[in-house]
Amino acid sequence: MMKTTKIFGSMVMTAVLAMGTMTGCGDSSQKTVSTDGSTSMEKVIGYLSEAYMDKNSDVKVTYNPTGSGAGIQAVQGGRCDIGLASRNLKDEEKADLNETVVAIDGIAVIVNPENPVSDLTVEQIAQVYTGEVTNWQEVGGDDAPIVCIGREAASGTRDGFESIIGTADNCKYAQELTSTGDVVQTVSSNPNAIGYASLASVSDQVQTISVEGIMPSDETILNGDYKIQRNFVLVTKKDKELTGSAKDFFDFCMSSQADEYITKAGAVPVAK
Repeated sequence: MMKTTKIFGSMVMTAVLAMGTMTGCGDSSQKTVSTDGSTSMEKVIGYLSEAYMDKNSDVKVTYNPTGSGAGIQAVQGGRCDIGLASRNLKDEEKADLNETVVAIDGIAVIVNPENPVSDLTVEQIAQVYTGEVTNWQEVGGDDAPIVCIGREAASGTRDGFESIIGTADNCKYAQELTSTGDVVQTVSSNPNAIGYASLASVSDQVQTISVEGIMPSDETILNGDYKIQRNFVLVTKKDKELTGSAKDFFDFCMSSQADEYITKAGAVPVAK
């Protein structure tokens, strides 16, 4: 009888622990908001997440910097709450996904600080990246070969850049890198390099050049004078509405409260 009692007690304890574990998992999922995607949005999502968690200490917002394409796929596959894309969704992606523009970003054209070239036209940039122009001397620089640095094929920054300058699938890259930070670092270490990066991610390691006489800034991006710009997008599933903390975080990102943090991150808030 004692043996039976012990076995029964052990079974009850195991069941209680299992229920406790299941409850804990439920609480954890409700208090964690997962984001995945664009590396160009790192600063924007970082500032927004930090501000939100300061006000909601029981919530953890996570960020997986996989690139826009991978972030979109993560939403489609149910592996994250909110995808991050530094481009608008394609028509086929809109079939089951929603896009919401959270900010506008200028794509800065960057060169090494030693490079004397300070301005290029959109046409010249296109000619450089398609290989029609191969020497800096042809665009007012030194007699040196141009080394084109860019992002990998799935990058939202690359998609936006190539679409705007009209060179989709025709660019000739010396290097295709997997993050915005890598592009900035590579250009900073090569006097002959040219690259493109989210304005929010550009540092004083490189020189941002003007495009047709216009430097990227909040004002020139918002009024459209700066030609090379794209949207920062929050991606969600159409057939699965956000709930709980995920919805609350999304709403915070789209509220006027978020504007100051988007600005701090170097992007331009959209009109609320």
